Order: sequence, then structure tokens, then C-alpha cells
Amino acid sequence: MTFAESIRTCFSKYVDFNGVASRPEFWWFFLFAFIVLLALNLVSETLANIVSLGFLLPQFAVGARRLHDIGKSGWWQLLLLLPLIGLIVLIVFWAQPPKR
Repeated sequence: MTFAESIRTCFSKYVDFNGVASRPEFWWFFLFAFIVLLALNLVSETLANIVSLGFLLPQFAVGARRLHDIGKSGWWQLLLLLPLIGLIVLIVFWAQPPKR
């Protein structure tokens, strides 16, 4: 999956928490969101905060679909509520190969 395809897919399935997402789809979208928010933060912090709210649902949806791809529930994303440990565990999960 290319960079543009993954962005298009993630925004078209922005509230679809069912199904699976491949590693490239997840990581390309993650990179896109990171670059956009970084650039907007240089321009205006308020604008970056507003756009980050717009990225919230697509990011959770693609994260849940990615977890489904490795055989885990999307509810594992609640680990993000644990300060550093939760993020590290999720990055390990998101980087795993699919279980198909």
C-alpha cells in the first residue's frame, strides 16, 4: 500500500473499527498525521490542536484495525492511558506481523 492509498483508506474508513489494517496502512497514516501536525504546530499551535482533534477518530480506527490484524482487540488501545509503558506496548503490538 502506498502513502497516498493509506491516507485515502484511513480517511474513508475513519469510523470503521471493524476489519483489519496492514502495517503499511497504519504506519503511513501515522507518519502523515505526525508530519501534518508538526508543520501546523510551527505555524499555529491552536490550528494544530484543532486538526489533531480531526485526526483522533481516524487514528483510533486504524489503530483498532491494526490490532485486529494481529489477533488482538481494539480495546488494547486503552493502554494509552498508562503514561509511557502503554505507548511502548502498543508500538510493539502495531509493529508485529499479521496473524493470518
